[in-house]
Order: sequence, then structure tokens, then C-alpha cells
Amino acid sequence: MSETPEVPETPEMPEVADLPDRLRGLPSRLLALTSARADRVVSERLAAEDARKWHYAALASLAEYGPTSQAGLSRRTGIYRSDLVAVMNELEAQGHVARTPDPADRRRNVVTITSQGRQHLRRLDKILADAQDELMAPLSVAERSLLVSLLERMLAR
Repeated sequence: MSETPEVPETPEMPEVADLPDRLRGLPSRLLALTSARADRVVSERLAAEDARKWHYAALASLAEYGPTSQAGLSRRTGIYRSDLVAVMNELEAQGHVARTPDPADRRRNVVTITSQGRQHLRRLDKILADAQDELMAPLSVAERSLLVSLLERMLAR
């Protein structure tokens, strides 16, 4: 008789004070832990609206830049093309985007956000703003702004 393998538990997020000094002194470790916490909070909040972070990224890009090909949307959002197909299928099934043949090249589709998608995006904006407030609660408004600026600078390098 074979035993069912145990599913490993998801480790709890360590408290900063519990980290060994060597780890607490590593910005890369602190960024990774903060990122994991942020991802969990955002994912949980979006799931309550039947959405995922890639849904938000696609809708935000379409709202800001307008209709584009799936390849263009992939470049703009950082979503792998193979993953983007599933995201587009989900968003289209929910009525948030429309895909139509590109008149200039019938082999590709142009993706457009629908009015229902814009309404959904506004709801997600509110949900994410609340999540950001939760994550950034220990920081002042000036510190939040500085953190965002520093992270943008690190990513741009």
C-alpha cells in the first residue's frame, strides 16, 4: 500500500525581528519577502473579484494605450505570449475585452477593452488602492513616494 505524499505547508512570513542579522541586512532578502507579502495580499484581493494580476495588467494597458495586438500587449505588460492567450480567453469570456481580426494583417487579432472592462478596471483600481494602503501603512506619504521612486530607479537600471 502506497502512502499519499504530504503536501508541504506554505511557510509563514517571518517577522523582521526574527530574521537572522545576516538576512535582515540583505536588501535583496527584504525585497523578496516584501514582494511575496505584496503578491499574496494583491492576489487575494483580486481573487475576490474573480480577477488575477495579469487581468489587471492587461486591462490597465489597454485602457491607457488603446487597442493593440496580443504581441504588443505581451510586450507592454511582460506577460508571456503563451500565458496571455489564457488571460485573453478569460477576459473575453467575462466580457472585459474584445478580439477582432486586424484589418492590416488578418493573421493577428486586435484586443480592445470593452465598456464593461473599463467598469471592471475601475473596481480593480479601488481594490488595488486599498491593498497598497494596507501594504504601505507603516510609511508616511513622503516615504511611500520615495520608496516608489527608488524602486523605479532600481528597475530602470
